[in-house]
Amino acid sequence: GPDAAKRQGGLRLDEPAGASLVLDSGSRGIVPGDAAASEVLSRIESTDPDLVMPPPHVGKPVTAAEAELLGRWIAAGAAYQGHWAFERVTRPEVPVDRGTEWLRTPVDNFILARLEAEGMSPNGEAPREVLARRVSLDLTGLPPTPEEVATFVADPSPEAYETYVDLKLASPHFGERMAIEWLDAARYADSHGYQTDSSRSNWPWRDWVIRAFNTNMPFDQFTVKQLAGDMLPSATRDDIVATGFNRNHRLNGEGGLIAEEWLVETIIDRVETTGQTWLGLTVGCCRCHDHKYDPITQREFFSLYAFFNSVAEKGILAENRGGGNSDPVLRLPDARQEEELSRLRRVVDDATAAVRAEEAQVEPLAAAWAESVRGLFGNPASAWEPLEPLEIRSAGGATFRRLDDGSWIAEGADPPSDTYEIEAALPEGMFGGLRIEVIPDPSFAGEGGFARGGNGNIVVTTVEAEIEKPDGSVEKVDLSRAAADYSQEGYDGAGVLPEKSKKKRKNKPKGWALNGHSKEPALRVPRRLAVMASRRLDVDENSRVVFRIRQESFDQHSIGRFRIAYSQADPSLLAVDGFGLAGKVLAAVEAPAEKRTKEQAAVLVKHYRTNVDGPIRRAEAARDAAAKSLSEFEESLPSAMVMREGTVRDSFVLIRGEYDNPGERVTAAVPAFLPPLPAGVKPDRLALANWIVSRDHPLTSRVWVNRQWERF
Repeated sequence: GPDAAKRQGGLRLDEPAGASLVLDSGSRGIVPGDAAASEVLSRIESTDPDLVMPPPHVGKPVTAAEAELLGRWIAAGAAYQGHWAFERVTRPEVPVDRGTEWLRTPVDNFILARLEAEGMSPNGEAPREVLARRVSLDLTGLPPTPEEVATFVADPSPEAYETYVDLKLASPHFGERMAIEWLDAARYADSHGYQTDSSRSNWPWRDWVIRAFNTNMPFDQFTVKQLAGDMLPSATRDDIVATGFNRNHRLNGEGGLIAEEWLVETIIDRVETTGQTWLGLTVGCCRCHDHKYDPITQREFFSLYAFFNSVAEKGILAENRGGGNSDPVLRLPDARQEEELSRLRRVVDDATAAVRAEEAQVEPLAAAWAESVRGLFGNPASAWEPLEPLEIRSAGGATFRRLDDGSWIAEGADPPSDTYEIEAALPEGMFGGLRIEVIPDPSFAGEGGFARGGNGNIVVTTVEAEIEKPDGSVEKVDLSRAAADYSQEGYDGAGVLPEKSKKKRKNKPKGWALNGHSKEPALRVPRRLAVMASRRLDVDENSRVVFRIRQESFDQHSIGRFRIAYSQADPSLLAVDGFGLAGKVLAAVEAPAEKRTKEQAAVLVKHYRTNVDGPIRRAEAARDAAAKSLSEFEESLPSAMVMREGTVRDSFVLIRGEYDNPGERVTAAVPAFLPPLPAGVKPDRLALANWIVSRDHPLTSRVWVNRQWERF
């Protein structure tokens, strides 16, 4: 056979040249015209168990009738020809019509000729009630209604049957029934087929298939759009949805998967499915070796593989292992959703234009800001104002008592970890940040540390805040900066920001800490932690701030005594003990406008652009909010997984089919036993699709018609 690696002798019988060669023994397997001199026939007819072929242990001896037929073929010249299925389809002559009334279409001529050759004759025509049932089940998968049967039975016209068939072809259920086998061929499913078999949503492709049947789409278009609709000139949305055929493969979200391995598995899946669906060939046999029966080599398999080795997808659930669709996807809004998309895009465009307009004024804005804040630095204490809590709640059950100096001390339950939730009224105006002052107390552990228990040390893992408005709505405060006037080494103030606290230490958040267990008096003084908002927030009358101090890192490290303050100032100006700016920025602010150097002006502009909550930052916030709304709306739209071209990757023959064992490099090409691609055509998926439905291709029409013939 064709697999050189598995031939155990020097004889090859599947082609005339190999079969007629003079062998090492001096004999020839087949001598055309001379059966007696042909060693093949001698071996078949031998009674010696060491010589007879096939060997007795195979259990498949050649029968006497088969041996006689083989002898006659050799005597007649041993003419080889290709398999009939691999020859170009030609229109046969219609058997002669001998005037039999049973014949109604040319197909009947073929059926009758075959029946007569077998000594058989046609059955009588079925009653119309039976025909009505058969046609309806064949075309729609559903029984006919009594009214449909009655109308068909009572129709006296010669076209009654055709009229009834047309009725069923016009049913929307026709496309649904016709799609069933196609969905199976495409390995359609509503889940990913791997590990937890999580769900996905590729029903838009399924609906496209149903519509294609119901609109009687020509089979060549049906094929090309599914294999390469995204590559068609001026591809429509429906053309791209059609490519979901080759996105019905498994998707893997397993932890520890090897991306290159799943890329290979996904492409091989596409080659196998394309070969089986359109060509009726088990091309997958060639992944590891040359085909045993069909004339396809392993090299040709990976040449087909190369047609699909440029798709921007690897068969991996990259971000959402729990399920959903995986890129590339096509969003599919309806008319109402399209209007909303257009509106949201206009909002984003307008907001982006507003940012550009404000940025164009950055120099005068920065100069005006410098004038407005210059006097603040002489009175740093005015940055923070005391904040009197309305309520303090402990997740661990502690209670709180107010002391005369405005501080609060925790009492009662002392759980291993705790979260303090503090609620306070905010005056109307602005909000820029919060400050927590932690006060050591003689009654605490560690001979007057900061914590109630343990060794007197505290660790604050996260600080969160939100503003409750009078209308009941809640605005989360984006805390973007944090600082402390003192921190234990490795536990600085910035660690309490929500995004910072996600960094783990021994599976626990880290955060801000004070070494309250130290006996040094210099360390036993009140310490402050400030958290600043990303921008200054407007505060309406009767608003409240609710913030949480999470202490979840170490046992018995909860704050024992504290005081709260807040600021209405611009967060970019705030420091733990008042107002503060970096040296160069402060120098630029303090310099009179008429004496400010170019370098100072540049420093001022950079600081203003990056940190100050002015018109630019507010325009950016509006733009970002608009972009977020657009993104969230787009994510909510139905989608289809589709094909999309990316970078063309190098393709290789994979030794034993293993992803990490590349051999010879190959390029996209079709098997040699089939018609070649047209000269000058770029070998890509679109070329492959057009080749599959070309008039010269011997397999596609045979496979499709045979499937329909079997079904009907």
